[in-house]
Amino acid sequence: MAINDPVGDLLTRIRNAQMRRKSSVSTPGSRLRAHVLDVLKDEGFIRGYSVTEYGNGRTDFEIELKYFDGAPVIREITRVSKPGRRVYAAVDKLPRVANGLGIAIISTPKGVLADHAAREANVGGEVLATVF
Repeated sequence: MAINDPVGDLLTRIRNAQMRRKSSVSTPGSRLRAHVLDVLKDEGFIRGYSVTEYGNGRTDFEIELKYFDGAPVIREITRVSKPGRRVYAAVDKLPRVANGLGIAIISTPKGVLADHAAREANVGGEVLATVF
């Protein structure tokens, strides 16, 4: 099955699994998804993920979701830049999510970064998603 929006699909799978209180969720693998998952892991929104490699270059990610006192750590996860409408931001216009408590995931020339890391690196880019 062809997926037109791989990042949107990843975020939806995480959101749906957390609504059902699943401990983990599986998703098809790609480099962009891996970079987004690295940002979520570094910021403490997920426990981690493991890669399952099948033949002919196909991979799957098994994402371990994180909960605190029975509630999901991710309260809200939304896609900002969609295939029909790309959203770009300069370094001085990067969004602040929940007054700095959440993060925006930015695709920059220096890689996929959280908003605060993009500000430190002084780069803007495509705003992929916001997480709180």
